[in-house]
Amino acid sequence: MMVSPQQIGMIRNAGSDAHAVLRAAVMALPGELAVLSSFGAESALLLAFVTEIDPALPVLFLETGMHFPETIQYRRDLAKTLGLTNVRDIHPSPDAIAQRDPQSQLWAFDPDACCKLRKVEPLDLATLPFAALVTGRKRSQAATRQRMDVVEQDAEGRIKINPLADWTTADIDAEMKRRNLPRHPLAMKGYPSIGCEPCTRPVDENDDPRAGRWAGQAKVECGIHRPT
Repeated sequence: MMVSPQQIGMIRNAGSDAHAVLRAAVMALPGELAVLSSFGAESALLLAFVTEIDPALPVLFLETGMHFPETIQYRRDLAKTLGLTNVRDIHPSPDAIAQRDPQSQLWAFDPDACCKLRKVEPLDLATLPFAALVTGRKRSQAATRQRMDVVEQDAEGRIKINPLADWTTADIDAEMKRRNLPRHPLAMKGYPSIGCEPCTRPVDENDDPRAGRWAGQAKVECGIHRPT
């Protein structure tokens, strides 16, 4: 599914204001747009924008089967609080799990393969109907994201839209406080970036926000987003 230069232009012409970018994307790509959310530490802000613009916009949550219980409960509570009406839990294939990770230990010796099984492959299938995917990524999150554009396009013409690309942690924290948005229960316990439970650790306040993801390993991304 290709996105035309005109559609991309409509989104880019919205500038860098997150709300305007998201609204332009919804208008430019009716029925072709979905939001990817981890329901993590900073997810509530982008999802609040979604509610204000189109609460029925598809929101895709990768239910890997290895999340913290707090994340699963937060996903339920936040969707209800904000009034999101189309949150879709994306699960890995049960057959693939049985064949490739029957003991749920793949993360311990091949985390890349675990992410491929539980995140990359399910998301590839779930996003087939969509030409574009909205993410909550920010340049401030990690060195691998510092060159990220608000609108990215791959070789197949599919695009990712990052309305919060310019936002810092302080910006998001201030806006979440202003809006009185619910916080992830682990966010105040040293988890600024929250993924699957076996591969996520708390970090010190001065560390890179993603330092607790795959700590002690060279791995910095799960594979659903390629560094730009």
